[in-house]
Amino acid sequence: MVSPTISSTGEPAYAIRLREVVATTERMLLAVSDARSALRPRPGKWSPREIVGHLIDSASNNHQRFVRAGSQEDLVFSGYEQDQWVDVQDYQHASWHDLVTLWAALNRHLARVMAAIPEDARARPRLKHNLHEIAWRAVPASEPTTLDYFMNDYVDHLEHHITQVLGPSWQESPG
Repeated sequence: MVSPTISSTGEPAYAIRLREVVATTERMLLAVSDARSALRPRPGKWSPREIVGHLIDSASNNHQRFVRAGSQEDLVFSGYEQDQWVDVQDYQHASWHDLVTLWAALNRHLARVMAAIPEDARARPRLKHNLHEIAWRAVPASEPTTLDYFMNDYVDHLEHHITQVLGPSWQESPG
């Protein structure tokens, strides 16, 4: 029987989903006007540029976490101050096209990395982790978790932020 996290091709379903999200939304994101990409919905909230910048940071940080997790016994990783990162990198004034292009390339690579990590490393329960601190959907520190969970959580987090930029209808669009 095939595990629910594995497709019929043997690839993790979340890696396939990540590739599909990028394929579906890259063109849609590039169609967002430069002016709209800089608009903040309200004071203190990120603009689409800052959201995509945050997703670039998330991809960058999670890339090294996922690679390391393939060979370490725990899922303990350093966090990062997302608001500070967004501010320091000045995503608000970056090129919208460049941000979207970088985001898409990083995530296509990340989908490949997810699929390349052996299933035994992805599915192995880890008792020691800090996903209660760094995952989008936290896992209590007292419960074991897997790299599969963390990778799927990454894709859920990405979809959440894409919905903030494009609205929920992007999920109804044909890829």
